[in-house]
Amino acid sequence: MEIKIIGYNPQYKNDFIRLNKAWLEEYFYVEPHDLETFNNIENDIIAKEGEIFFCLADNEIAGTVAMIKVDGKTYELAKMAVDKKFQGMKLSNLLMETSIEFAKQHNATKIFLVSNRILKPALNLYSKYNFVEVPMDETDYDRADIQMELTL
Repeated sequence: MEIKIIGYNPQYKNDFIRLNKAWLEEYFYVEPHDLETFNNIENDIIAKEGEIFFCLADNEIAGTVAMIKVDGKTYELAKMAVDKKFQGMKLSNLLMETSIEFAKQHNATKIFLVSNRILKPALNLYSKYNFVEVPMDETDYDRADIQMELTL
């Protein structure tokens, strides 16, 4: 199986939404802020020096993650999702490594994320890449009960 990571292309916007809605609806629900993000990908993420990466497995979109620029030194890692049929193939590791490298190339000193403690595989992934729990900042997400950050 050929695996590769690519940057944002508008033709994959619906895949980004599909992959994220799948896990949101499985564990929580789609919140207003999620819909706002989905409806404004280009303006809120891409045009503001962020990026959305896609993992392709034999040219099929298997996973995605967003890097949202917060300020000149900080990015938020958000909306990481891997299609159920591709889980267990370590694709989230590739997405994470690509995201961290992207932040470093853009001179960031910190990446943060918000998540939920029931998402144990995700939390294990973040810990594997040296994200540590920090006090929660104010967030737009009702489901968020943990904030983690990585100092670069």
